[in-house]
Amino acid sequence: MRQVLSIVALVAVVAFVGQTVAAEGKGKAICPVAGKAANPAVTVDYKGATVSLCCGKCKAAFSKNPAKFAAKANLQLVATGQAKQVKCPFAGKPVNPAQSVTVAGTEVSFCCGGCKGKASKAEGDAQIKLIFNDKAFAKGFKVTKK
Repeated sequence: MRQVLSIVALVAVVAFVGQTVAAEGKGKAICPVAGKAANPAVTVDYKGATVSLCCGKCKAAFSKNPAKFAAKANLQLVATGQAKQVKCPFAGKPVNPAQSVTVAGTEVSFCCGGCKGKASKAEGDAQIKLIFNDKAFAKGFKVTKK
């Protein structure tokens, strides 16, 4: 009987986790402050959507200075499906899906080979800041849901 209850509890946890991931969108949320897996219970409102953080300390740091963490917060909005790409983040022109780069696990398309090349030359945090800074985010992405 104890094993049956354990199995039922495990199935319930798996179902809850699956619903949580589905509710957050297509990607796993990474804390924009610490770079760790985000806790869906620790959130802040940001640009008409929700950014998840890993802990209360990161929530306080983000709330104090959201501009410092904007690029990674913007990336999280796209990675979790709360924001969609609508144009090239550099030129603001329609995108060509053949001109794409994967940035921290998230595919981003550009209008041309020149913009793709610019994005491809950067790496790591520099690439995230280049593509998801507030100016580029405003040109290329739109928050679609909260």
